[in-house]
Amino acid sequence: MSLEGKLVSEINIKCDGDVFHEIFRHRQNVDIHEGEWDGKEKVAKEIIEEIDEEKKLVKFKVIGGDILDYYKSFYITVHVETKGEDNLVTWILEYEKLNQDIPDPHTLMKFCLDVTKDIETHHLTGKLVSEINIKSNGDVFHEIFRYRPHHISSMSPGYIQNVDIHEGEWGTVGSVIVWNFTHDGKEKVAKDVIEEIDEEKKLIKFKMIGGDILEDYNSFYLTVHVETKGEDNTVTWILEYEKKNCNVPDPHTLMEFCLNVTKDIETHHLN
Repeated sequence: MSLEGKLVSEINIKCDGDVFHEIFRHRQNVDIHEGEWDGKEKVAKEIIEEIDEEKKLVKFKVIGGDILDYYKSFYITVHVETKGEDNLVTWILEYEKLNQDIPDPHTLMKFCLDVTKDIETHHLTGKLVSEINIKSNGDVFHEIFRYRPHHISSMSPGYIQNVDIHEGEWGTVGSVIVWNFTHDGKEKVAKDVIEEIDEEKKLIKFKMIGGDILEDYNSFYLTVHVETKGEDNTVTWILEYEKKNCNVPDPHTLMEFCLNVTKDIETHHLN
C-alpha cells in the first residue's frame, strides 16, 4: 500500500480572485503558521517552493511543525482561476505518510477550505461610519426616526418621497417600514424592519428585508444614533453590509444620502 497521496478540492468564491492570490503570494518566504485543525492548535513552518503568476499558483513545502510528526513530506498548493465574477480556488495537498496508520489529511483540507471562506467573507463584508453635528434638537431628531419617519418626506422631499408602515406600529421593534426614495438619480424602494431601539442611547437599527438595496447586498443594516450634549448634537450613521460579489462598491453614495437627509431635517427644524 502506497504511503504517498494527493487530495484536490475546489471552491468557488465571490471575492476578487486576484486579491486572493496576492494574499498568499506576498507572504514571507519562510513562514510559521499557527492554526487550528482537528480541534487542536498546531504550527506549520513552510517555504514557498513555486510561484506561477500566470496561473495564479503558489506552492508551499512544509519544512517544520506538527504536520511533519505524521508525514515525511508535505506540499500545499493554492491556485486561483479567475473568470469575471466567478473565481475558483483549488487546493492541492501532496504528501507521503510516515506509516500506513496515518490518515489522509482530510481535516487539513477542510481547514484550507474554511480559511478560504473566511477570507471571502472578510472581503465581502464591510462597515461605514459617519458622524455629523446638528444644531437642531437631538431628542427631536431621534423621535422623528422612531415615531414619525413618515414626516421625513415633507422635510427632505428631494431624497425621500414617501414612508409607509406595512406591519406593526410606529416606533416599535418588529415594525416593517417601506421607504420610497431617490438615490443616484433613480427612484428606489427600501423595505426594512426595526431590529433594535435603545432609548437611552437614542439609537435605532433597521434591517433591510426587501427593495433595491438587496439587489447588490446579501445583508444590509442601517443604524442611526443621536448623542445629545446641550446644544451640541452628534448624529452617527452606521451602515453594515455583505456584498453579493466583489464588483459591488462600498455604499459611500448611500452614506452621503443619509447625511444629506440629516441636513435637510436640521434645516427644517431651524427654520
